Amino acid sequence: MASTQKKYIGLLGGSFDPAHKGHLSISKIAIKNLKLKKIYWVITKKNPFKNKTFYSLDARIKYAKKISKPQKKIKVIYLDNIIKSSRIIYVINYFIKKKKIRNIYFIIGSDNLIRFHNWKSWKKIVKLVKLIVFSRKGYDRKGIKSIVAKKFKNRIIFIKNKPISISSTQLRKQRKSNI
Repeated sequence: MASTQKKYIGLLGGSFDPAHKGHLSISKIAIKNLKLKKIYWVITKKNPFKNKTFYSLDARIKYAKKISKPQKKIKVIYLDNIIKSSRIIYVINYFIKKKKIRNIYFIIGSDNLIRFHNWKSWKKIVKLVKLIVFSRKGYDRKGIKSIVAKKFKNRIIFIKNKPISISSTQLRKQRKSNI
């Protein structure tokens, strides 16, 4: 007998500059706890809130594929050239309209929840998907008190994971100091 439970996919977007164990860790947790069919690491050419990337787009895609390869439910994709944007609202619309997928979890860290109201079409994003918010060291309290959390608390699932202290910013700083 076929299951009547809806199959959800997860979207984890970003510049992945570089991808790291934190991305992998939250992806594994999301797949297991939310019973995701698949999680897409949607790599963008550039973060709209930052000036430039450290690693080239090709290097970021290649490395993300390398570290996620053992996880069969993680798929690394680049859509900027197809949707002509790096904004997540267009990625979500692409999955809904072109891929006919409506059951979407959008995965972010609590650090992003704080500034989420600055994102393009943020209200529409929260209405189209369920926001999955993972704990990030030093950001959880502010995230819970954010504009988005107050306004759309029924559209957000907070995951109580072991706080992830690694970040792409830290890795870039380490790399710069080793050059």
